[in-house]
Amino acid sequence: MKNVELQTYIDYLKNYDGEEVTFMEVCGSHTAAIAKSGIHQIISKKIHLVSGPGCPVCVSPSGYVDRLIALALEEHTCVCTFGDLLRIPGTSMSLNEAKGQGARVEMVYSPMDVIALALEHPETTYVFGAVGFETTIPVYTVLLDEMEAKQITNIRLLTALKVMPPVIGWLCDNGANIDGFIAPGHVSVITGSKHFESLSKQYGIPFAVTGFSPKELVVGIYGLLRMWEQRKERLAAGENLTRNFYPSVVTPEGNVIAQQKVAKYFEPGPAVWRGMGEIADSGLYLREAYGAYDAGSRGLDEDNKINKACRCDQVLMGKISSYDCPLFGKVCTPLTPQGACMVSSEGSCYQRYLNR
Repeated sequence: MKNVELQTYIDYLKNYDGEEVTFMEVCGSHTAAIAKSGIHQIISKKIHLVSGPGCPVCVSPSGYVDRLIALALEEHTCVCTFGDLLRIPGTSMSLNEAKGQGARVEMVYSPMDVIALALEHPETTYVFGAVGFETTIPVYTVLLDEMEAKQITNIRLLTALKVMPPVIGWLCDNGANIDGFIAPGHVSVITGSKHFESLSKQYGIPFAVTGFSPKELVVGIYGLLRMWEQRKERLAAGENLTRNFYPSVVTPEGNVIAQQKVAKYFEPGPAVWRGMGEIADSGLYLREAYGAYDAGSRGLDEDNKINKACRCDQVLMGKISSYDCPLFGKVCTPLTPQGACMVSSEGSCYQRYLNR
């Protein structure tokens, strides 16, 4: 893309003076990239960018953390998971705090790290806290393949795996007042850009699949705005309002092989999202044929807060900014997170705090 063309897009976004619009990104990496790039400073005040439920750590409910803690306290059991998950508040404490009280918890950098631990210590059952969206789920199929091939029987998965379309539909049905979505780029690599076409058609709002560099974000937001401005004419002409502005890595169909691997091991079911409750068909669970690998992932419906004043639920739904939470920057900081949005580097509150 020529610099002259890019500058034209920047000028359009900066000088936009039409109706006020609200666009939501539903990808934690987009939340971080938008905050770091200063996009908010170069667009019109009439274009509002809000963060949605795109951070897997942020949307995992307290009941999930409680279940991991209970497992970590069982004899001959060790819970393994990523670093961010260790700090998510459960109903009464985090995994890190439970570790200080004797729970057996290990941080790993990859699910595959658990293979070596399980082979070295066959007397211990290793429970992997598996969180993530469509991007991460194929990695767990590789872990399961390895467990099957090596006949490893002392690894279990406690899953909090979620898919994006149902929660986007839930937001649209529950008063989120979003005019368009910056569709998740990493998710779209796996699912394809077609993943969002039915939502766009159902709700008559545009979706723009875009990358993560400042240039790619400008192009995607510009494209989203133009689709929103022309939505009535495009819908009347039967056009779809989903556009792929990330063609270097995203195709309409996505990674079909990865999709098939996921379908082999997992099936859809209802899942609880932090602050939003249970959403139908928004989770993925191990199929019955692989139930021996499950650590009790279904039915984890508790969603309580340690600090009742936390507003992470409203932040995740785009109803308020992190700045509107009474705890933000005071009681709640990255060192003392009161809610999940301040834990992960992809969390809205974390990024707002970092880039104040």
